[in-house]
Amino acid sequence: MSQRLEQALAAIDAANAADPNEVVVDGVARPKELLHAQRMTHWLHVLTPSPTEAQLLAARAHHIRRWVSPRDTYPAGRAGYHRWRRDQRERQAHEVGELLSSVGYERPEIEQVQAIVAKEGLGRDPLVQVHEDALCLVFLELQFDELALQLGDEHTIRVVRRTARKMSPAGLAATSAIGFTPRCERLLAAALDSLGEPDGSPAA
Repeated sequence: MSQRLEQALAAIDAANAADPNEVVVDGVARPKELLHAQRMTHWLHVLTPSPTEAQLLAARAHHIRRWVSPRDTYPAGRAGYHRWRRDQRERQAHEVGELLSSVGYERPEIEQVQAIVAKEGLGRDPLVQVHEDALCLVFLELQFDELALQLGDEHTIRVVRRTARKMSPAGLAATSAIGFTPRCERLLAAALDSLGEPDGSPAA
């Protein structure tokens, strides 16, 4: 690992460690975005044996300081959701750009990381697809149970179906490494069996 990569990852982790939201895993409370970034890194290595430096940085910075702009500060419904997502991407791209510049990355390198974080070229760029697969795997690993409790089976199946449609065959195959609860196994199977059905539900 190069010195600047090590410095950049440490700075990203320090930023995410300030997340006031916590997730309890194996009885230990962790800052949510720090945990999510570390699990993104884990799944990136599962999906590709030799990730590029840009992929490693994008995985760690994908939701940098996401809590500073909560979803519930935007209007409900699909339009509000997409506006929130757009604003988050712009803020994250700006913050990661400043951070990477401060440790010696050049503009073309920074722009590549920003493009992956923003998921530019999804469906065409294999690096972006791996990033999307890792994002989906983190969601299924860490948020599936809570989602099912909040939404109920039918709505959860629609959400997971939308998630599965964004994933590559390799990404979907990697779900076999997640220790799902029996309920989540059933819901995932139902979502995969119904990929051709319309969703018909607004974004949260």
